[in-house]
Amino acid sequence: MIPGVATTCMLSASEAAQIYQTNYVRNSRAIGVLWAISTMIFAIVNVVCFIQPYWIGDGVDTPQTGYFGLFHYCIGNGISRDLTCQGSFTEFNSIPSGAFKAASFFIGMSMTLVVTCIGCFTLFFFCRTGTVYKICGWMQLGAGTCLILGCMIYPDGWDSDEVKRMCGEQTDKYTLGACSVRWAYILAIMGIMDALILSFLAFVLGNRQDSLMADDLLGEKSGNKAI
Repeated sequence: MIPGVATTCMLSASEAAQIYQTNYVRNSRAIGVLWAISTMIFAIVNVVCFIQPYWIGDGVDTPQTGYFGLFHYCIGNGISRDLTCQGSFTEFNSIPSGAFKAASFFIGMSMTLVVTCIGCFTLFFFCRTGTVYKICGWMQLGAGTCLILGCMIYPDGWDSDEVKRMCGEQTDKYTLGACSVRWAYILAIMGIMDALILSFLAFVLGNRQDSLMADDLLGEKSGNKAI
């Protein structure tokens, strides 16, 4: 073996570390883009759950046709197929139950937090990346917590007179009687898992960015000492 050939073919420790760091940053950016896209999708899901009035609805044996959302609901009159719709988020007095009002507040707060989180994406151009990830992570965790509270409180209002008129007298708190859960409620429950996963991923990405910054600082200090 010719002396010096093996050493020239092998990468130095600094070059190997540089390649590893480049791949590390590239993978982190790819995961960050996926996280940002998933956050936008979660925001759309949250808005849909808040607006759509299909949390619970009529069934085969219900006295009246209709459906209920967080604050808006429609019930038939028993004479024709026409539905009478009422309820508005801007008019809390029109919401038929205190539990529905509380659930509307928490789901609305969840929607506000995740939309604000998307607005915080602009901070990536001005602040440290790890800090922005952690801010967004806390917002997503708060959005998930509000979703949990909203989904847990909502069934407490099923004993209201309007719900009983549609679902029957056997309807009570956390008991739907002849009615059934609709897709918006199920989507909100799925959104809880999305929020928790996204917040966990945001904290992981934030901690990785902090460790990467620490490695860069150590590399600069060691380079200065070598000079």
